[in-house]
Amino acid sequence: QLRLVQSGGGLVQPGGSLRLSCSASGSTLTGYTLGWFRQAPGKEREGISCITSNGGQTSFVDSVKARFMITRDNVANTLYLQMNNLNPDDTAVYFCAAAQFADVWCYANKYPASDYETWGQGTQVTVSS
Repeated sequence: QLRLVQSGGGLVQPGGSLRLSCSASGSTLTGYTLGWFRQAPGKEREGISCITSNGGQTSFVDSVKARFMITRDNVANTLYLQMNNLNPDDTAVYFCAAAQFADVWCYANKYPASDYETWGQGTQVTVSS
């Protein structure tokens, strides 16, 4: 059974960078659509980026486009989110997630959370001076 364990995150000043990692165990990530979601205080969880099962397509919501990069390493069985030029609006708990049949949503830059079957434990990212 697939299990996702997140690492990274923490406190960073505005304009800084962080990299989140999401390591899989129990199963390979090959064949899964992978996504990153976040939940800010008092707000609903939102999908922000995804990568298709073959790694050929990545999508980003407008609020993170050109600042964040999603990559997957199927050999290391790990998903990454490189976050650059962070601002206080990026403060949230970040979650990685895996879906078996969500490539179509990723191509459409949509993030139906119910389609993602496996979730990481979440990691706090705080952007503050």
